[in-house]
Amino acid sequence: MAGTEFGGHIGRTYRDSVPWWPQLRAPEANSPNVVLLLLDDVGFGSLGCYGSEIATPNIDRLAGRGLRYTNFHTTALCSPTRASLLTGRNHHSVGMSIIANADSGFPSKRGAVSHNAGTIAEMLRGEGYATFAIGKWHIAPADQTSTAGPFDQWPLGRGFDRFYGFLDAATDQFHPELTYDNHRVDPPAKPEDGYHLTADLVDHANSFVTDQVSLAPDKPFLLYFATGAMHSPHQAPENYLAKYRGAYDHGWDAVREARLARQKELGIVTPDTELAPRNPGVPAWGELPGERQRLYARFQEAYAAFLEHTDHELGRFLDHLERLGQLDNTVFVLLSDNGASQEGQHHGSVNMATYENEEIDSVEYNQRYFEDIGTWRVQNNYPLGWAMTENTPLKRYKQNTHAGGVRDPLIISWPDGISARGAVRNQFHHVVDIVPTVLEVLGMRAPETVDGVPQMPIHGTGMRYSFESDGPSRKQVQYFEMFGSRALWQDGWKAVAYHAADTRYEDDVWELYHLDSDFSECHDLAARHPERLRAMIEEWWAQAGRYDVLPLDDRRFAARRAAASARPDAVRSRNHITLWGGCSHVPNGATPFILDRSYTLTAHVECGPEDEGVLIACGSVGGGYSFYIKDSRIHHDYNYYGGIYRVSAPVELTTGPHTFTYTFRKTGALAGVGRILSGDRVLAEVEMPETSRYFMSWGGLDLGRDGCSPVSQAYSGEFPFTGTIDRVVFDLEDDTEQVGDYEPQD
Repeated sequence: MAGTEFGGHIGRTYRDSVPWWPQLRAPEANSPNVVLLLLDDVGFGSLGCYGSEIATPNIDRLAGRGLRYTNFHTTALCSPTRASLLTGRNHHSVGMSIIANADSGFPSKRGAVSHNAGTIAEMLRGEGYATFAIGKWHIAPADQTSTAGPFDQWPLGRGFDRFYGFLDAATDQFHPELTYDNHRVDPPAKPEDGYHLTADLVDHANSFVTDQVSLAPDKPFLLYFATGAMHSPHQAPENYLAKYRGAYDHGWDAVREARLARQKELGIVTPDTELAPRNPGVPAWGELPGERQRLYARFQEAYAAFLEHTDHELGRFLDHLERLGQLDNTVFVLLSDNGASQEGQHHGSVNMATYENEEIDSVEYNQRYFEDIGTWRVQNNYPLGWAMTENTPLKRYKQNTHAGGVRDPLIISWPDGISARGAVRNQFHHVVDIVPTVLEVLGMRAPETVDGVPQMPIHGTGMRYSFESDGPSRKQVQYFEMFGSRALWQDGWKAVAYHAADTRYEDDVWELYHLDSDFSECHDLAARHPERLRAMIEEWWAQAGRYDVLPLDDRRFAARRAAASARPDAVRSRNHITLWGGCSHVPNGATPFILDRSYTLTAHVECGPEDEGVLIACGSVGGGYSFYIKDSRIHHDYNYYGGIYRVSAPVELTTGPHTFTYTFRKTGALAGVGRILSGDRVLAEVEMPETSRYFMSWGGLDLGRDGCSPVSQAYSGEFPFTGTIDRVVFDLEDDTEQVGDYEPQD
């Protein structure tokens, strides 16, 4: 059979045979490289070239060599935007209604990208491109990101030749949880050595590109570079933090006004653009007590420092491409995945777990960590007022289908192919339009099959026409939906309904805006144009049916994560888990689910009188647990929002095998008693009146060390166990209670 595909001739020996080599698929000569630069949670007004006072000279440099788009839109959330960016299809259609941390049991809510929606990497690799991914992935099911796989939704399973980054929604910038291709790796350095994730990502991007240009110079590359910035935690090197000290003491109202004025000067918004009213729950800066102003300003200082540091590192990447002679013939597409994050809530947050548990950091709690904001010691996010500022001049935030959630910066730069320099484009476009634009630029068509799987049509509209002029938009309609909030853009008009969780959809109020004359959605025309609004609502339902949006689901992240354990093969559906010594790092989504349930943790080890160290640790500085031996005592630390519930007991460490047991027995909802046992005998116990509801940390689990952001401050560094771990066993009980809704207090 194989012989029929051979184009030469096979004789008895090579002397009477004719060799032949198959023709490999290759792009046309001088085809451009493609770099997709995806920022995280960067609002419309955050970048210098979009009106911000934050220094972003390298991103501005890209804008100055290309085009800035003012009417570009995303899905309002990270994983869905990534799914659409990489496939050119609407996110519900490919199975990614919200983040990739839950499978709700419906086709549009799988938390994974269906294989009938090939990625741009799968498309271009088939045409002879090298394909690399760097940074945040977050479109693989979280419980499938351990080294046990499956790997079909990892970057190398979706068309990328090489990958370096992290697989989940967020990671600590100083202690990241890293994956290299299909295996886990430790960061190459420590924070005390000057390590920061963004610099590490740029180092690897430079390395991948250098290898490619050196060893296969005629083969262009696709690089998907998705930074961890500006998702929380907002962490930056000390010199960047120091630069912004005092820069935001004048408050968010003044900064918003200044940004809008610059946006008008830059032509990013129309001259008559109004500043949207402050979002609900955001006070005027002048009404805040001085202590709160100081605290809130410190959060924004960290954000600004993080963004400028990110820009500096991206500048290293641009400089490297220039040195390699690749800068001008590279198509750069720089965008954000959604608007600025509301997850810091009213007062800002020093702990990412608070939001995930549907709670709010109090001012007093945040004040305790004031000097640590921006460092490795906390995992911070700014308050609503600064998120509103980052979205200037728009209303609402990430997760919302109003403009603050979906209208985001987009820069396209290609010096060899775009003659315009620093121009502004106003056509309406959406993240699904990026893939067809890249295909247009490269003169390619989307394949009908990928690896034998028939492909759904591309949903986006190519944007190459906009490279030449700022004429009418060729896109006709685009729907939006996130957590039950809905919107539809059509012919310059937008219908939008904000939906609050656990309320009736029938009670949602639809608003109507003429965006061509109302950039910031300030003037609701629903009462003046009821027939137009009615028609647009009907069209939204038609689009919802066409693109598999239904059923609507307004459950928040944590509730959907909890529901995901109902899937028959879900890791968290198991009540008995044995982790054998030598087991690799386990990501958060695949760790034993101990929250609000009784359980027993048993460590079987070999050790002697001099041995010490961590037997098992899970979580980070903001939450988790560590079971360790120190000073001839066995300790269990439960980190609850940075506070420690510790139970410890003396142990006689004779040389040989030992068994150490910790149990948690519930005494009520989110409360219980932690005990250390010897057989059935209780050696020590601690009352735990509060434990985490849904979530402890984005940090994962390690055996034999505290491998990433430290769970406990009782020891320094990883505190590796000097004995030998045979196995660690979890036995989990089914006594989780239905905890009532938490009522946040201001």
